[in-house]
Amino acid sequence: MSNNSEIIEYLRERIPVFECVQGCHDCCGPVTTSSAEMSRLPVKSDAEHEAALDEYNCVHLGPNGCEVYEERPLICRLFGTTPRMPCPNNCRPVEMVDLKVERLVHKYIRTTRQVLV
Repeated sequence: MSNNSEIIEYLRERIPVFECVQGCHDCCGPVTTSSAEMSRLPVKSDAEHEAALDEYNCVHLGPNGCEVYEERPLICRLFGTTPRMPCPNNCRPVEMVDLKVERLVHKYIRTTRQVLV
């Protein structure tokens, strides 16, 4: 893998998915993400960012949940798939994320410039 886009795709493919509780947004607080991941998301105004931060929400959380679910950052995808980041509603995938993949996600986060979503 030679660039951030390839790394992101590699990791996204290896993080398991699961069904969330309808209406739950417990993992939708402000998060940081890499510039490469941020470039995949719609641009929000400063006012939208401020309003979301005032509520301790992600700027992409809408009235019906995540508005960028298919493009959500790696940290959002990891939530609920590992015992270290459990879902408060006990939702989880059939198979939890492989520890090696989890470590690679955290390494990617540590080694890339992070920006506030």
